[in-house]
Amino acid sequence: MIPTALRARPATLTATAATALAALLALTGCSPDGGTDAKGDGSATAQPGSALAAVTSLRVKRPATMTGYARNRFGSAWADTDGNGCGTRDDILKRDLRAPSFRGGDCVVVAGTLKKDPYTGHSVRYRRGSSKVDIDHVVALSDAWKKGAAKWPARKRIALANDPLNLIAVDASANRQKSDGDAAAWLPAYKGYRCTYVARQVAVKKKYGLWVTRSEKDAMRQVLAGCPQEKLPGGGNPTEAPARFSAK
Repeated sequence: MIPTALRARPATLTATAATALAALLALTGCSPDGGTDAKGDGSATAQPGSALAAVTSLRVKRPATMTGYARNRFGSAWADTDGNGCGTRDDILKRDLRAPSFRGGDCVVVAGTLKKDPYTGHSVRYRRGSSKVDIDHVVALSDAWKKGAAKWPARKRIALANDPLNLIAVDASANRQKSDGDAAAWLPAYKGYRCTYVARQVAVKKKYGLWVTRSEKDAMRQVLAGCPQEKLPGGGNPTEAPARFSAK
């Protein structure tokens, strides 16, 4: 409820009154559309099936150590876990590049254009062998290791490493800047993709049962509070790779 003293006609609301109103809304958790957000995390406006609603289901724990981590603990890179005859890397390039061209069939992508890089918003040209395009694990494998994957069976780690839900083609330099940062440590410079990016991280962590740190969960909420209707993405591969795959 806005006090009578702060009520004014829209045409005559002074700058001082507007400032006071904004401060009051921040203190009371009221939002201009009549909703409330007492926690400041946007949860009151979260829609069923939204990424913001799903954030609440993620467990909060401190990260474990990196002891024992190695890339090969997640299997050989870009294994064909879906059995379509193409490696995972080429599957993602085919999905994300505009007008891809191939060598010797429809698997090996040799060129194409990342029309709008998710991390920078720029167009990036892909050429095999001298590429400025990487395939990024949205939830980095080392981050996953610290937040549950260290105790998984090998076939679950292999599944995560090759799940299309967790993979996107991106500008290589931006990907190197990200490194293995979670949502609290790194977000795309291109703000137009941040909601989609964080929603994917939430979806992957929920799908595989990975936990988050407190600061990571707060960062996810902060981003998704600005887009409370952002859907939680689904799909991807099963959470266990076929029995023919193994890892150390």
